[in-house]
Order: sequence, then structure tokens, then C-alpha cells
Amino acid sequence: MRLLHLPGLLASLIWLQAAAPIVSARTTRTSTISDTVSQVKVQVNKAFLDSRTRLKTAMTSETPTTRQLSEYLKHAKGRSRTAIRMGQVWEESLKRLRPQGPLTNVTGSSLDLASLSAEVGCDAPTPAVSCDTNSPYRTITGDCNNRRNPALGAANRALARWLPAEYEDGFSLPFGWTPGKTRNGFPVPLAREVSNKIISYLSEEGVLDQNRSLLFMQWGQIVDHDLDFAPDTEMGSSNFSKAQCDEYCIQGDNCFPIMFPPTDPKVKTQGKCMPFFRAGFVCPTPPYQPVARQQINALTSFLDASLVYGPEPSLANRLRNLSSPLGLMAVNQEVSDDGLPHLPFVTTQPSPCEFINTTAGVPCFLAGDSRASEQILLATSHTLLLREHNRLAQELKRLNPQWDGEKLYQEARKILGAFVQIITFRDYLPIVLGGEMQQWIPPYQGYNESVDPRISNVFTFAFRFGHLEVPSTIFRLDENYQPWGPEPELPLHTLFFNTWRMVKDGGIDPLVRGLLAKKAKFMNQNKMMTGELRNKLFQPTHTIHGFDLASINIQRGRDHGQPGYNSWRGFCGLSQPQTLEELSAVLKNEMLAKKLLGLYGTPDNIDIWVGTVAEPLVESGRVGPLLACLLGLQFQRIRDGDRFWWENAGVFTETQQDSLRKMSFSRLVCDNTHITKVPLNPFQVNSYPQGFVDCSDVEELDLLPWASVES
Repeated sequence: MRLLHLPGLLASLIWLQAAAPIVSARTTRTSTISDTVSQVKVQVNKAFLDSRTRLKTAMTSETPTTRQLSEYLKHAKGRSRTAIRMGQVWEESLKRLRPQGPLTNVTGSSLDLASLSAEVGCDAPTPAVSCDTNSPYRTITGDCNNRRNPALGAANRALARWLPAEYEDGFSLPFGWTPGKTRNGFPVPLAREVSNKIISYLSEEGVLDQNRSLLFMQWGQIVDHDLDFAPDTEMGSSNFSKAQCDEYCIQGDNCFPIMFPPTDPKVKTQGKCMPFFRAGFVCPTPPYQPVARQQINALTSFLDASLVYGPEPSLANRLRNLSSPLGLMAVNQEVSDDGLPHLPFVTTQPSPCEFINTTAGVPCFLAGDSRASEQILLATSHTLLLREHNRLAQELKRLNPQWDGEKLYQEARKILGAFVQIITFRDYLPIVLGGEMQQWIPPYQGYNESVDPRISNVFTFAFRFGHLEVPSTIFRLDENYQPWGPEPELPLHTLFFNTWRMVKDGGIDPLVRGLLAKKAKFMNQNKMMTGELRNKLFQPTHTIHGFDLASINIQRGRDHGQPGYNSWRGFCGLSQPQTLEELSAVLKNEMLAKKLLGLYGTPDNIDIWVGTVAEPLVESGRVGPLLACLLGLQFQRIRDGDRFWWENAGVFTETQQDSLRKMSFSRLVCDNTHITKVPLNPFQVNSYPQGFVDCSDVEELDLLPWASVES
């Protein structure tokens, strides 16, 4: 009887013998992945630690460089740093495991990307969030907005790709990386050469916008800093340091220097290049296709005033006054603005702002966004929003004495978030998009769970059109809107990291009046970006070294693997010009078309930022047709895919919505400064006293609908 089982036994033995090599191969592959990831983690962790140490050392030196000031702004912190580090370990491990091709490992077999991802720790890059789907308040991180996909729109995830990434090697190397390598058969021009030939202009005469106030420019930056931020990544290895990139212009790893053309005047003053570090990126998500590098968005994708409150819990708590039961944000305890609060100072000493005026020694400000002190009008805007939160919290406490600090904080935060949404969609976007507004952003129809609200990679370039609206000088005005003080007109480059002017030289009121009564720059095809940004960005007072924002925008687009101009025209259903004649017709400017083709060879290769800002403006708007499409699509998705959008049923009551509609930027100014006369339409150009009214004539936000019926 036992002999009857022999064939089955033999078959089992044969199967086990055959299976053994498979199991062995799988074990070997797993072991190889594990060993590789362990080695890479040691290297990347050391590089990150070295970088942080170098930055601290640089900030304690007496003369930080332009690059070090810039790095201070773009340095990843907290959960962003963790997510970027993991992305770097994943990519570096993948490179080592697949030397023969995109998806083959050292054994020649198909590389198990799921195993690699698990070994790196990509599956749980941030603490798991437990969603209370009935909470009336947003999470700080943006998680739990979409009930079906709680991570959609949350901070520290990849930017969305509306078109696939285009890299030189199909994986991570940007176009322009390999000398002599072409794109669509044409050489890739130097970013600085494009900036010099297309973006620059000499005379500041006639560049101002006759219909838009400086607030129009500044609000764009507020919105941008509420929606997206990609901190720089670190060098992958400690032996190839940022200093090497900075001093010797050696391209490699995550250093992608912006080389100067030989005839560029900066060669004599700054050497061969401007240092440039690639943007932070994250692990890919299942099904791991494509594996092309995906840049991080360190912020929530929602218009939620996160620039005031921060995108992660540790920072959010640090920004609050937790010792008070009033739900207040922390304010500066050392200085005030004629009795009104300033933002708190950063606690790490010294900070870059102290180097701008070493005698004054005023540090940078601490806010929900690390870039708050980048330039003085941005810091001024942050100050207004902080004061408004505290005003709202105190008013709500007066109406609802029984509310605790957490309830007051969350309700004030919710109202301030609605304020940012309302000003953006009611006052700002219609004058950006002009006649195209209705086409791209139709009237609100309610929340749609199937809409993806994530910020797209291309939007981070499209929204940089605002760089062409920045004037060369900033004005400070007195109570009669006349020049204030001995230095009423300040060159823009003197206002980077310049917190001392706010704290020790007049406060924010003269600057706010300048926002309301002075003009933005006009986005002109022949006068694109002021030299203050194109040659003197982050230029410290003690040097003549400055960065070029236009070159950075171009290089950053390549770093992000952005498809070219015509790909995006096609995406938006617009014509895709191929010849000089066709491009001239699209741009309505033959000379500009000739210059672009002389540089790029084909319209297909025009860098996305350059192509969008080169287009003539749509009717009564301030962007061209391609920008109108990209901006319109993004803002519609931000609105329709946000469960906490202010107009969505149940977020606010109808009477609360009616109150919120009365909010205005002018009222924000009246309630949070000593200014008593404001324009009725602050985004339009205003000439005092025409168009200005007393604050008593500006409608207030009625908070009575927030009075609780609880005893």
C-alpha cells in the first residue's frame, strides 16, 4: 500500500528541488536589497547631518553668502526632512541595484520595487493619522480631507503630475545635465543665457501697471506660500559637499549649478556659476510606475491659511500661545509695533536677518511658513494675518465665554482660512484671469469627492508669473499717503531678510500704505523681470553677489522634469506652434519669437516658465492663454476637491456665510493697524484721496452668527 504513494513522493521531491533555486534567488535578492539600503542610509544620514552642521556654522560666521542665505529659506525641517531623506535613500538604492537599466538589478532579474520600498520605509513616511471624519475642523497636515483617500492633498507628499515627467535619462537627470546631449534634436540653452536674452531689460521707465496695486503682486505670493513649497534636497554623499558645489561649480549628485555664459558680467564678480541645489523629492507610491523622480510638496494643497498655522503639528503648537485659554497665536514678547504685536522671533541664533543690519541685530520672524522673512512685504502680510487670528479669537471669546482655548483657536483658524479663500477667488483671480475666469472657474457647485485637489508640479511654475509683477522699489507712505521718513523709497534688494526695518524703522503701517497706494509692475513681453530680482536676489549688503530668479525658475523647471511649452499647450487644447511664423502669431511678437527659436531651436523645447510668461495677456487679465488654463484648472480643483471649502454645505451656516461675504482686505487693514483711511478696492490702483474712505465706512465682519446658543 505504501508503494502507491511513491510517485507522489517523487513528484514532491522533484518540485522541492526545482523550487529551491527560486527561493534561494528570492532570498539573495531580498538580502541584496537589504544590504544596499543599509549602506545607502548610513551615507545619506551622514550627508544630512553634515549639511545641517555646515548651515549652522555658516549662520554663525560674520558674512554668510548669498547661497547660505538662500539655503536658510529652502532648508527642509521636521517631517519634510524625513520624507526627503527617504526619497533620497530610495533613489540612491535603486541606482545601485539597477546598473544595467531602469528596472533590472544586479542579478539581471526584475527588481522588486515593493520590497525596496518596504526596506527603505517608504510605506510609512509620516505618523499614521487617525481620521475623525465628523470633525468640523481641518487637520493641520491636510490629512482626512478626502474621506475616501485621506492622504489626498496632505503635506509632504509628491506634487501631482498632469503630464508625465521628462528627464534626460527618463529617470532623474534634468535636460541640460549632460554636455552635448540634445532635446528633440536641439542643444539645451543655458538658463542664464535665456534670462539674459529674453527676461532682462534696462530702463525701469514705463514698467508699472496702471490698473493694479502693489497688493495684487503681494497677494499672489501669499497664496503661493499657502499652497506649495519644495525644500532643497541634500547632497547624497558627504564627500561631495554643498561647499564644493558653491565654490567650484562642480556638477554632480544633487548639485546642478547655473553656469554663466562667457560674456556675462557676473563672471568677473561671481566666478563661473550660481550654485543651485535640486528640489527635495519623495518615494514613489504603488504601483511604482513611473519611477521618475517626484518632487515634494511640504505644504497642504488646500487654501487653508497654513502659512499662518504651519503644515505639521509640532510647528503648529510652537506657533500657539498655549499658556492662554483664549486660543491665541504666540506674539513677540520683546518688541511691539506701537502697541500692536509683531510675529515672534525665531529662536535659533543667529538668524540671517541679523546680518542685514548687524547694528540693529533683529532676527527673522517665526511663522507657519519658513519663508516669512524672505522680503519685507511678505513679513508685513504675515503680521496682518497673525493679528487677525488673535482679534477673531478674542471677539469669539467675548461672544462665547464658555468656549475653551482649543475651540477658539479652531474657529478663528476656520474663519481666517475662509478669508484667504474669499479674497483669492472673489478679488484676486478675476483680475488675473480676466475674460477667461468663467471658462476655467465656473460658479461653485459644491464639494466633489472625486476631484483631485493636489497641487500639480506644473502649477509651481505657472504661479511664478508673479515674479514679473514685482517692481524695483518699495515705497513707505505716511497717514496722508505721502513719502514717509528720510528713506521712503527702498530698492527691492535691500528688503530681503530685512526685519529690522519693521521693528526699528516705522513698523508695518507705512509699508501697508505702500501696498494699497503704489503700483505693481506690469507683465510686459519686452520688460519682463526687474534687475533687482534678476541680478540681486538675496544679495547681502556686504557683497556684490546676487542670484538671478529667472535663471532659477528655468533651472528648477528642468530639475522637476517639466515637459516643454508645446506639450502644455497641447494639454490645454491650444495650438502647438512649430515654425517661426506660427510662434510669432501665438506670441503676437515676431522679434520675441525669433529670439526664442534662436535659443531653443524648436518651440517644443521652450522651458515652461519662459513660454507661459512670453504670451500676450488675455482680455482684461494679467496672464496669457496657457497660464489662464493651468491656473484656472488648479484653482478649480483646489476649490471643488476641498471638503472644508467655505461655501460647502455644512462648513458654515448660511448666516455665517452671509457675514463672511463682507470680509475685505481693507477691513483687515482697518482692524489690525493704526491706518484709518483705506481704498474701497485695494487691488486696483488708487491715488489718495480719491477712492479712499474712512475705516468707519468699511463693512465689518459680524461675528454674531458665531454666538453659541449654549448657556
